[in-house]
Amino acid sequence: MAEVTYRDALNQALAEEMERDDQIFLMGEEVALYSGAYKVSQGLLQKFGEKRIIDAPITEAGFVGLGVGAAHVGMKPVIEVMTFNFAILALDQIINNAAKLRYMSGGQYTVPIVIRGPAGAGGSLGAQHSQSLEQQYVHIPGVKVVMPGTPHDAKGLLKSAIRDPDPVIFIESEKLYNVKGEIPEEEYLLPIGKAEVKKAGEDVTIITWSRMLTSAVLPAVEKLEAEEGISCEVIDVMTLRPLDIETLINSVRKTNRCVVVEESWPQSSVGSWISHEVQKRAFDYLDAPIGHVHQEDVPMPYAFNLEEATLPSPAKVVEAVKSACYLNR
Repeated sequence: MAEVTYRDALNQALAEEMERDDQIFLMGEEVALYSGAYKVSQGLLQKFGEKRIIDAPITEAGFVGLGVGAAHVGMKPVIEVMTFNFAILALDQIINNAAKLRYMSGGQYTVPIVIRGPAGAGGSLGAQHSQSLEQQYVHIPGVKVVMPGTPHDAKGLLKSAIRDPDPVIFIESEKLYNVKGEIPEEEYLLPIGKAEVKKAGEDVTIITWSRMLTSAVLPAVEKLEAEEGISCEVIDVMTLRPLDIETLINSVRKTNRCVVVEESWPQSSVGSWISHEVQKRAFDYLDAPIGHVHQEDVPMPYAFNLEEATLPSPAKVVEAVKSACYLNR
């Protein structure tokens, strides 16, 4: 095992896949000469050349559309958006061209494109650069949505996403790039569409994904078990579409309680949808209402202290779990 950062895990996945298949190329703003805004593409220009590591102008609709067109004719583009906040400008290309072509062609065409980049709070970046917008993509039939929370999962899932014949939205947290974790020395892939039980438990199921796993959930679990004696089962969804609902339901049927933790806003969110599915499929097993920890329903503040206040925290997760266990009454 080797300890690497989340950033380096993504870099390794890109390099390994580009060495394996010469139809893969990387395109995005500053991915070549500058090595990417977050240095995920460090060294790739020198290794693969300017025909496969391509700088694009600040025109998300244009270069995402170019990638979709390249995928239509057999290439395997990886399109980096500097931030998913501005992938909004390419939604027409993603929804109307990438997501629908397999269906509209009766399966004659596939669109093997990965659209990846950072999202979520980045540390005093303001409301327009600090949004968790995964619900936009989970809503769309025809795309897969992946949000890994550790370096190990990021590498294995990015390699699988690049090999997938369908469009994959691969969302990375800005605050995870420097986080370190262990990955195997040998090649490995992780399956898209499979959640993982990160920690087994008996009293409550906590469902989460991306940065919330390490920033909010695991610290809360440590406190809950040490101070309250509550045994928590932690599930990292990892793939939001397709959702591994079976793993979630099996856990809730065991623990009889559930708390969902996400970084995005509450209304019409992925967490709200997961809560609905759990309630529908495991209603007779639930001993308490499903808890939901999320960003406050306001645009992200600019000030560091207010950003922290609006996001899910270990303290908020602790309170939600204690409420699900009826310890706050």
